Amino acid sequence: MHHPDATPRRSIYFDYRVRAPSPAVPTDAPVLIVGGGPIGLTTALLLAQQGVRCRLLMADLQVSEGSRAIVFTRRSMEILQQAGVADAVAAQGLAWRFGNSFYRGQRVFRMEAPFPEDDRFAPMTNLQQQVLEELLIARIAAEPRVELCWGHKLVALHRNDAGGAEIEVDTPAGPYRQPAAWVVAADGARSTLRQLCALKLEGAAYEGRFVIADIRVDLPLPTERLAFFDPDWNRGNTVLMHREPQGIWRIDYQLPPGEDPADALRPEALKARIDAQLAMIGHAGVPWEMDWSSVYSARALTLPDYVHHRVCFVGDAAHLLPIFGVRGANTGFQDAQNMAWKLGLVVRGLAGPALLASYNHERVAAAREIVDEAGKSTRFMTPPTRGFRLLRDAVLSLSLTQAFVRPLYHWRTSRPHDYLDSPLNSGAGPAGDPLPNLKLGEGDHLLDRVADGAVVLMTTAPRADLDDVLQRWQARGLRCSALALPALERLGMADGHAWLLRPDQHVAARWQTVDAATLDTAIATLLGGPAPC
Repeated sequence: MHHPDATPRRSIYFDYRVRAPSPAVPTDAPVLIVGGGPIGLTTALLLAQQGVRCRLLMADLQVSEGSRAIVFTRRSMEILQQAGVADAVAAQGLAWRFGNSFYRGQRVFRMEAPFPEDDRFAPMTNLQQQVLEELLIARIAAEPRVELCWGHKLVALHRNDAGGAEIEVDTPAGPYRQPAAWVVAADGARSTLRQLCALKLEGAAYEGRFVIADIRVDLPLPTERLAFFDPDWNRGNTVLMHREPQGIWRIDYQLPPGEDPADALRPEALKARIDAQLAMIGHAGVPWEMDWSSVYSARALTLPDYVHHRVCFVGDAAHLLPIFGVRGANTGFQDAQNMAWKLGLVVRGLAGPALLASYNHERVAAAREIVDEAGKSTRFMTPPTRGFRLLRDAVLSLSLTQAFVRPLYHWRTSRPHDYLDSPLNSGAGPAGDPLPNLKLGEGDHLLDRVADGAVVLMTTAPRADLDDVLQRWQARGLRCSALALPALERLGMADGHAWLLRPDQHVAARWQTVDAATLDTAIATLLGGPAPC
């Protein structure tokens, strides 16, 4: 019998709430989501927007321990806007756009993320993961299509005679068996579903280990990323710092090769190193208090396929990415958004297997691209061989006097993937990129106006022939609409242009002019199938 911990987790700034275990009763929801971190919770909300009921299994009785993922990109904020929590995240989080790299006490590189004045969200927003999880849970409480099950732990997976899946769940009240048409694996880096499906991640695991330490300390520093290379107290290694809300600072420091992680987390070891870091930045002796600490290693791994029979993998269950460049959770949000609308249409019978195959095509390609980019950052932060270390140390030394090498410090921040080669694309121009969230007026941004489902953006007056196409698709059950806009120079939309948006706000087609038959075919292509007869 499953016995989740019912003792509230300790924190000096966050009050952990322990929920009562949910009843051990099966449901007829067509989708089961395993894992209640930010990615699983967001997936549930986005599936509900598609009209799909789902049950989300939470093995614990409280949200995750520690701050964990803390930096959310502009694109993640746009996805969280679609899920209905972005305003709350922005209100509680800390916005920022600059990153600084230091070597021997000198700032040798300053990264500036673009922040056009007409964008709604800052390039980065810092907020602790457990705070975000509570915001998502509060949003789910108002969503009748999502059932959150606390204390329900997946223990086995089977196929059923109907072609779907059946899982065994253990709870404090005893086990039960749960059928489902589809299962979403959002159960993290140690994914039980990945193990039950006997799937292996591909890529590289790096030897370098880092301690994460969250401390409460009063530092008169701006909200900017700080990276310190080869500091005197941690020679040959790297230290990172981030400001978090509520007076918390994250310090990540690399451990010397061979050090036992358990030894590194001893209170006296943590204190000595944190004191040394604070002294190095000019704040020796400043009082501080520990909240949470952990150890992680850098990995750049992905499954080769994110759809396995009736199981769809998202987030860390699908891939493990280095945190350098804030790629972990931010990549997972893009998985969730991409997968949710496609699975929703498949469950509702509006699309076939080809649409979910496009999830695999698009997101595995994105992960492999990120693995390549993250590998470059990781090899600079934690050189895996003597040769890479010699190269990195040469860059460090030259950067003190030679400006041309300093861009090598750039940490290749997580960015939205462009699905340029997606099988869902059509039209006369390039497609696959996400729609910028442009400011249209005071308090009015483009994504505020984009409805759920497929959307046709037009810079012409409403046209009866195009409206007829949309009404025919609506009659089949597809959510689709038209949005009239003025010509927008930044988008490259001139008078007469039209674009087709996917439900995840990526552009599926661009036209200078479009007729009804072309739009009809593009919508069919968007659903992964041939043009309707």
